[in-house]
Amino acid sequence: MPSATATDLRVNPFLHIDADRIYDPLTDRSLLAGEPEYEALRRVIDGGAVDENLEQGGWLVRGDISRAHRLKIVSLETMIACNQKCYFCPVSIAPREDFDMPVPLFERIVGELTAYRDTLESVFLQSYNEPTLDRRFVEFCRTLFAAKLPVAVLSNGSGLTPAKVDALIESGPLRYICINLSTLDRDRYIRDRGEDHLGVVLRNLDYVKSRPLAEVMKIVVLGKGDAEHDVDFESIRERFAGSLFTVERHVVMDRAGWLDIGLKPDAPKKQLAGCDNLGSRPLQHLHITPRGQCVLCCEDYDEKYIVGDLTRNTIAEVLAGPELAKMRKWVYGIEEAPDDFMCRDCVFARTRV
Repeated sequence: MPSATATDLRVNPFLHIDADRIYDPLTDRSLLAGEPEYEALRRVIDGGAVDENLEQGGWLVRGDISRAHRLKIVSLETMIACNQKCYFCPVSIAPREDFDMPVPLFERIVGELTAYRDTLESVFLQSYNEPTLDRRFVEFCRTLFAAKLPVAVLSNGSGLTPAKVDALIESGPLRYICINLSTLDRDRYIRDRGEDHLGVVLRNLDYVKSRPLAEVMKIVVLGKGDAEHDVDFESIRERFAGSLFTVERHVVMDRAGWLDIGLKPDAPKKQLAGCDNLGSRPLQHLHITPRGQCVLCCEDYDEKYIVGDLTRNTIAEVLAGPELAKMRKWVYGIEEAPDDFMCRDCVFARTRV
């Protein structure tokens, strides 16, 4: 990243710099081509004179800012079990040992998250599990509701029973619900997911489709981006037309090299320059396992990149801690990451031209 010469100011190393837009994950602000600040910052980036007014907006910085963060999304996995073995998920070939997060740990984490209400957009109750299977699922949602935190759920829909829907509407609603549904063909559903759940999923979705379970309600049609995927998407969109669900088509990806399917980089990425995986993972996300471990990213299925332990540290200590600071430097190319670093194999990793 070019230096802001003549002073100790320098271009913020965490900026996402594109042809007509510059985004700062730490302030969640963007500058667009043609705006005065954009043009002034672009001149600095291109080696021109420093405009010290850019420091006020965080576009130019002083010193090491690798411990800075803006927490927007939390993945809080309360238990490990999943009832499907989807071809697009590592659970299908390497299931994990069951473990439930202790309730006192969950409650402490929720309490600490209240300090981030101003920036938090979603607290997801899952990672690689099926959250609605947890016998404590509704109570955990209620705990989050009581803390005035935005609750989000990704689900295969199999455990989203009418009773749970009614309970969540009464005490919620959720901020966001997303159902992953790949096909309406029963045989292919069984083939893709390893279980015959389509009937119960559709019954559950038919119950919820006209009820305000969440502020945002989506069905994501997962597939390989081929003609079959197109047919599945159209059939699901037609089936839920006029409902509260928005239906979207998403292509599966290889989970940063973990699976041999879907979207993947053509080759390992060289000059890393950030993350575009639903925002910047190292700056805006916190991923918490049922054991209280914090990992860099949900793509880290093997939990290779542990950045904190909430059985020993607070969320604030983890977010400003040395391990996450080191990961931020690797992800953004401030320091050279190891050759086998996970982000080099991720389609969402940004690179420097």
